[in-house]
Amino acid sequence: MLDIKLIRENPDLVRQNIGKRGDAAKLKMLDELIHLDKEWRQLLTQANELRHKRREITVEIAELKKMGKDVASKIKDAKKVDNEILTVEKRVNEYRQKADTILVRLPNLLHESVPFGKDDNDNVEIRRWGKPPKFDFEPKSHLEILENLGMIDAESAGKVAGSMFFYLKGPIVLLDFALQRFAINHLMRRGFQVVWPPLMVNRKVYEGMIGDPSDFAEASYKVEDEELYLIPTAEYPLGGMFIDTTFAKDDLPVKLCGVSVCFRREVGSHGKFSKGLFRMHQFNKVELLVFCLPEDSWNFHEELQAISESLYQQLGLHYRVVNVCTGDIGAKAAKKYDTEAWMADGKFREVGSNSNCTDYQARSLNIKYREKEGQPPKGFVHILNNTALATSRTMIAILEQYQQKDGSVIIPKVLRPYMGGMERLEKQ
Repeated sequence: MLDIKLIRENPDLVRQNIGKRGDAAKLKMLDELIHLDKEWRQLLTQANELRHKRREITVEIAELKKMGKDVASKIKDAKKVDNEILTVEKRVNEYRQKADTILVRLPNLLHESVPFGKDDNDNVEIRRWGKPPKFDFEPKSHLEILENLGMIDAESAGKVAGSMFFYLKGPIVLLDFALQRFAINHLMRRGFQVVWPPLMVNRKVYEGMIGDPSDFAEASYKVEDEELYLIPTAEYPLGGMFIDTTFAKDDLPVKLCGVSVCFRREVGSHGKFSKGLFRMHQFNKVELLVFCLPEDSWNFHEELQAISESLYQQLGLHYRVVNVCTGDIGAKAAKKYDTEAWMADGKFREVGSNSNCTDYQARSLNIKYREKEGQPPKGFVHILNNTALATSRTMIAILEQYQQKDGSVIIPKVLRPYMGGMERLEKQ
């Protein structure tokens, strides 16, 4: 969440920033927050004045008792002040709760390099790598390829769990695991610690990582009768790993590589591309998270992007990178790159994202740093997250870019050692 001090001291900066996102509702919320915060501070002052008055009366009562005088009227005054304090404190808490509810819904401040735009059509392409494959046949979608190879079963999965679930069978499963291990080995060489996190997080962590609770259209599954959520990405438990932690400056950066199953309800995905493996309720992902000093976060943002692109280059996949515009970027990110792979229909679609969330999540989760041991915290760390590889979407790119006329699919060379030397996906 944003720093309330920033809103108090420079509301126009925050207002201008929200305006870039084109969200009129958030602008109204900001105005309401400013009003509530002002009222809250006035009520807090009133409560403190009443407490001071109550202490003065207590002293008077003590003095009168020493002199043997009647204190009944003063006791009556004290009770009256006590009631006034309770009334004001109740209003203080009400205003604070209302203000906090709004504060967590206001988006992060955008970096100046984020392009202005209304939606994903206005995202700005930065670069492309590789070239689209040339086919001497009509290329098929990944779903057709997998069905012809006998490696996917949507019908049975629908009977067991519903739509947007699949049984994957045979070598395609090995391909999924191969992608995970390929990414892990690469990232370990880059200094990332591999973590298998809990697949659920509590409400405090969930809300601290998500930003605006209404922003995450692909909402998570909540466990019935429990304040627990199935994770939509390993970013959540990795971020929560250091809740209420103050790092020593010399211990930063902390670079984590989370490997996990992810779960998403995909609410709000109506109208979006959702064929086959592209938009599922359950999938595997290798996720990167970095905790660092504020002055280092923009360098890490570029480094994380280079890491992602290195993986796709080693896989030989044609992709592009876009700078996500103001109207498409999520609430928690100050800047975001999307990596989009080329698909057989000639379009690029997102396979991963790389976000610098600056101190937005760290403030909600109370993750700070200090210069030296024993010193008070200097500020909040910056947190960055990056999809190293979402295996399902990466497999789509492999299936569609490496497909052959006979229906087989060539396996990228870097993955073959993880698949027992297998060179092709072929019908079993």
